[in-house]
Formats: sequence, structure tokens, C-alpha cells
Amino acid sequence: MTRPTGFIPVLPLRNTILYPGIKQALRVGREKSVKALQKSYELNNWIVVAAQKDPASKAESTDELYQIGVLCKIESVRGNPDNGYTLVVKGVDRIRMVETRVEQGHFEAIVENEPDVADPDEGTSKVLLTSLKDLSIETLRLVPADTREMEELVKGIDDLGILVYTAAAHAEFDHAEKQKLLETLSLRERGMLLLTLLQSAKDNLQVQADIRAKLSSKFGQTHREQILREQLKAIKEELGEGEETGMASDYEKKIKAAGMPEEALKLAETQMKRLQDINPASPEHQVVRNHLDLLVSLPWSKTSETKDIDLDEARRILDEDHYGLEKIKKRILQHLAVMKVKNNQSGSILLFVGPPGVGKTSLAASIAKALGRQYVRVSVGGIRDDAEIRGHRRTYVGALPGRVISGLKKAGENNPVFVLDELDKLGRGFSGDPAAALLEVLDPEQNKAFNDLYLDTGFDLSKVFFVGTANSLEGIPGPLLDRMEVIDVSGYTSAEKFHIAKRHLWPKQLEHHGLKPEQLQIADEALVKLISGYTREAGVRDLQRKLAEVIRASTEKVLNVTDQGPVVVDLVMLEEVLGPDRFFSEVAEHSAEYGVVTGLAWTPVGGDILFIEAALMPGTGQLLTTGQLGDVMKESARIALSLLKSRLPSMARQTEFSKQDLHVHVPAGAIPKDGPSAGVTMLTALASLVAKRRVDPRLGMTGEITLRGAVMPVGGIKEKVLAAHRAGVTVLILPKRNEKDLRDVPDDIRAQLRFHFVENVNEVLKIALGLETPMMRDEDYTTSEPPLIPPPLDA
Repeated sequence: MTRPTGFIPVLPLRNTILYPGIKQALRVGREKSVKALQKSYELNNWIVVAAQKDPASKAESTDELYQIGVLCKIESVRGNPDNGYTLVVKGVDRIRMVETRVEQGHFEAIVENEPDVADPDEGTSKVLLTSLKDLSIETLRLVPADTREMEELVKGIDDLGILVYTAAAHAEFDHAEKQKLLETLSLRERGMLLLTLLQSAKDNLQVQADIRAKLSSKFGQTHREQILREQLKAIKEELGEGEETGMASDYEKKIKAAGMPEEALKLAETQMKRLQDINPASPEHQVVRNHLDLLVSLPWSKTSETKDIDLDEARRILDEDHYGLEKIKKRILQHLAVMKVKNNQSGSILLFVGPPGVGKTSLAASIAKALGRQYVRVSVGGIRDDAEIRGHRRTYVGALPGRVISGLKKAGENNPVFVLDELDKLGRGFSGDPAAALLEVLDPEQNKAFNDLYLDTGFDLSKVFFVGTANSLEGIPGPLLDRMEVIDVSGYTSAEKFHIAKRHLWPKQLEHHGLKPEQLQIADEALVKLISGYTREAGVRDLQRKLAEVIRASTEKVLNVTDQGPVVVDLVMLEEVLGPDRFFSEVAEHSAEYGVVTGLAWTPVGGDILFIEAALMPGTGQLLTTGQLGDVMKESARIALSLLKSRLPSMARQTEFSKQDLHVHVPAGAIPKDGPSAGVTMLTALASLVAKRRVDPRLGMTGEITLRGAVMPVGGIKEKVLAAHRAGVTVLILPKRNEKDLRDVPDDIRAQLRFHFVENVNEVLKIALGLETPMMRDEDYTTSEPPLIPPPLDA
């Protein structure tokens, strides 16, 4: 085990003394401690542990720490920066800190070993070992708990040094006495000191046992509750502690004020009685207290005084916070109207699905504002352990409640608007299935008594207004999706982005950077150029970053301006800040070529265009596909080839496919692609290659094809049309059955495009290539079977 050299991070401890060779679970929450923990990762998890001289101090300098500590190896870490960490460390060597410093907010020290001073008298050591074993076992047997496992551990230790540290680590000694044991270098003296401390602890435990025996003879088993209270009182009188500290009475008041249901009330009272009986120095005392704190802090009956739903006010809030999205706003208002009529506080569970940056999460915040409720957001993306939803059992070290219960505690009321963000990115690991845990949360029939494992009692979630967000439905399991009402939130047009930037993003970024509108403005033509030339996205997240970059670069000019007029960001200044255009019209860069056709695609981050390329080469009649195509897309290529041979037989014979290989490629090979909607595009690319006719790159198309030549409908029409418009496509070929989906496309975008709606591939080839292909007739198929005669209709 290679030890680090130089400065090592130091972890200050309040009430714990660690010894070499002993494993210990430590709770880390202070900022300097967290930074020391993070620094230890760079040193292969080595860290120095040193106790504070005064456990109540904040340990602002190393002078407040004992100079003798322990060099430790961190074996495991659990937790996060918000709730603190629980780590398991093992003491390796006793050390002395010879040089200390404060570095980046945490303590560091150069250390040197402080080895034991061996006792030359081996006989004395054996006698001391036997005496310590006997006294340790006698002391353990006086503890009112099951200590058989600890007794067996003590009996099996034959090394005096290990026995001293093991007994000292598990005994309840004074903080300073434990440190004195660590600092005693002579093994014999350390053993003698422990013998004295154990004898004192045994005497105290004997007094407590005598008190329990007296009380047990005075009262019968039927008066157990009174026995416990008398026992606590007698112990405190014997130790001279006087009256109760008042902690129990404080909890009694909090329990009464919490408004718990009967089941939770019984659990809280039981935990309060346990807390009174447990020694405050015991680790279990803090576990019970944390559980009790959670019970009394949850909003069992605290419901926000929700105002009567005002649909006009809700509409005003949605319009104020979001530009466009009229269909989405209408759907939300319909949802609120149903809640108003039913007088239902929760309603169904909404799921907003759309590309990043289109306002899914902020829509939920607007709903909370309209309803007058608290807003809670929990990101569930990447969660692989269902304990993150259901909580951990309290028997585990560092156990915490799940994110749902933690979110409700943070909200302070039992009917907030609760956002479950990134539902499509839920993971699944060996620790469980978080999606299955969410079923209980989102099911109206089950969530009236949601059972968090840490809380250990049911909590009513039926009043919570749950809203989910996702970029795609593909990653959401079917049973979970079935419990939610899906609302598609599509991307924005360039005109919508312009208004959003003008009304929301620019003022928000000015305020964020400490500027006022009369100091810095952006010209309309510069904003249009910023949207078209420097961003290419469905949402406005990248646009917001670019605006922030422009404002930061303009701040110096604002400070140097001498006249009273504002600094205006124009086209020249925009190019100075952001450089040349990053995006251009993609189709404008492509000249018409044989076998190249513009297709339309849907992705979780919005629509996009793609180019299908086809080429012929001498070979043996193979069909090659490249570009990371999925199985469905490869099958579309095979169907396209079969259709080409059947619809253009003369050209197919001239091409002699049996003597040539056909290669279909989709650029951007690093990106996986799949789906049936590229069928018409592949067929057109192959026909262009065989017929030697070019397709105008400004013509885009999408649609699934069948072997019969039918063009089937596809999804994501709005996103595909918006992407085509952004890329410079002016004419679109779409399936006839998708014509109704154009209602979702803004009128100004539809007016700039020309649409062809087709039902079969013959129409596609005629529009794209000017090819007249014969329709397949019955006589084109030969069969020996007689024609089917329909059965007569019933009279």
C-alpha cells in the first residue's frame, strides 16, 4: 500500500476519535471537510483524520486540532454535496502533523509516523491482555443490548495493541480520554489507562443496572410505559442531570402540530419514546432523531390555499411567460378548465415531450403560478437505483428519503406542482428499476398511500399536480407512459425565436449582466442574423447563450461610451464578437447530382434534413448500406430496390444489377439512424441514378413505402417541415395521409413552402424526376388460382 508524500488533506472530527486498524463510518457535511474529501481523490483516497480540541468549535485553524491523528484510507463514499457524505475509512497509522496549512478552503498537513513504544516485559503484556479481555467482557454484559457478537470479537483478539484500540473505539469514554489513549505511545501505559477507563465505565453501568432492577421490582409488566419514564428520571437523578432538557416536549408539540394521519402519528410517538431511551452518544440516537425530524417536518395536512382557477388570469400568465405555443397553451387551459369544473386539485398527469430548450419545464412553472401553488422540480435523468425514488431503509448507513418525499418537504405543502424532469433518461441497474418505482408515485389509485422506505409510513400524493418532461417517448416504459397525458411541445420557427429573444431573452440577459435597456440594444437585423447564422436548434437555449456572449463582449463599450445614447449591436459588431457565420443554407451548398436526394428526419432534439446518396460500381449484384443505418432503414433500402426493378423494368434491365453493386450511403456516419420514413427518399435516389436524372436539392421528401408502391404516413411532420424551412428547402413531398398534420405548422411557414401530397411512388417519381411509371395492373401478375368470389350477403 503506497502512502502519499507531501501535504495530505486533513478531515477534522467533532466527537469521534479514530484509531489505527479500526474501520469507522463518518458523516461529512462541513464545507472544509467536503473539500478535503474531494482533494483526497487525487491522492488515491488517502486522508488524515484529526479530532478537534473543542467539539463545539468551527475549527477555523489547525491550532484547534490535536496534532496526533491517524492516516486513513477511504474505502467507500455515499451521498452528495447537498445532503452531505457518509464515508467508511480505515485507520492505517498513527501520525503527528509536523507542518500544516490551509489550502483552497481545507486543511492540509505533512505528517510523520508515531510508532508504538514496545514493552520489553512480555509477561506484563500477557497479564494486561488477559485483564483487559475479562474487564471488557464484564462491561459489555452490563450493557442493556445484545453484545454477544462483540464479546466473541474480544475473545478472539490475542494482540494487546489491537485489543486496546478495538475496546476504546466501541466504549463510551470522554472525548479527551479517547484522544489521550491515541497519544500514549507506550503500549503498556496505554493498556493501563484503558484498564482504568473500563473500570470506571463498568461502575457506571452497574449503577444503571441496579436502578433498572429496583424499578423492575416496583412496577409490573402492565405498566411498561410508566417504567420507562421512571427509569429515565431515576437515571438522570443518579447522574445529577436534573430536569429533562425539553427535547421530548418539543417533539410532542411538533407531532401535534403536524396533523399526521393515525398511522404516521403512532409511528412518530413510538420513535419519540425510543429517542428518550437511547443514549445520545449512540449512533442509533441520531438515526431515530433524523427520522423523527422528517416525520414532523412533512406537510401531512398543510395544503396551500389555492385560489379558484381563473382561466383568464392563467391565459395572461402563460402569454406573459411564453411566446407562441398556442396549441400547447390551449391544451393546458382546457386541462385547468376541467379541474375547475370538477373542483379537483390534481387532475391527470401531464407529460410535455419536445426538443431541449422549447420551454417544457418553464411551462410547468407557469402552471404553478397560475394555480398559486409551490413549484418543485426533480431531475430523474440517469437514476439507476429505485431507492432514489422510494428512499433507503433506515438500517443502511447514510440512509435518506427518496426524491419525492424530499421534494414535498422542500415545498412545505402537500399539493405543489411537482415536475419530474428528463423521464426518458431513466436508467435501470442491478439496484432496481426506478421506472417501476414511479408507477406507484403516478398511479392515482396507489399514490394515496405512497410508502417511502425511509419514511416507513404512507403519504398521500393524490393532491400533487405531477408534470413530466421528456425529449422523446422512446425511453419511457409503456406502463409509465400509460399513466400520463402526452402533450407535444414542438420547436420554434425563426419568427417565433425573434419575438422570444426580443421580449424575453434579451431583457433577461441584460438584467443578469447588470445592464439596462437604455444602455445596450440590439438591432433587429442583427438579431435575425444571429438566429439564422449562428444557431441551428429547435429551442432557444443556444440562442440565449449567444445573446449572453454578445452582451459580455459589449459591456466594455457600454462602460466607455461618453454620450447619453445606448450602444447598439449591429451586423458589424455581431461579426466582430461571434466571428463569421457558423450555419448556412444546407441545400444551397449542394448542386444537383445523380443519385443524391434531400430527405427529412426527426430526432429527439428536433427535425433535421439528411442527404441520401446512391452509387453503382462493378460487382455481383450486392446492396451495400453505410452510415450507421438501423435494421428498419436497411429494409427500406431493399424495398426501394425491389420497387425500382418493378416500376422501371426497362431501365433496370439496362443497368444490369446482377453485374453491379449498389451502394446507398447516408452522411454523418458517426450518428446512428433508423426508421421507415426515408423509404421514398431512397427510392428516388436509386431512380435518379438509374434514369440519369438529377433531383433539385431544394426538393425534400419523407414517407414510408410498401412493396405495393403505397406511400404510408410518418410522424414528426411539424418538426421535419420546420427543419426543411431552416435548411432552405422550398418544395416538399409528403404522404397524403399526413396532410392533416400541416395544421400544426405556423401559417407563415406554410406560405413559404410548396407541398405535394402523394399516395403512391408513381406520383413521387413523376414530381421529383418527371418519370412516367406504369401503374401495376392485375394482368401484370400471373397466377394459376381462380379469382376470389366474395360470399353472398346475408338476407
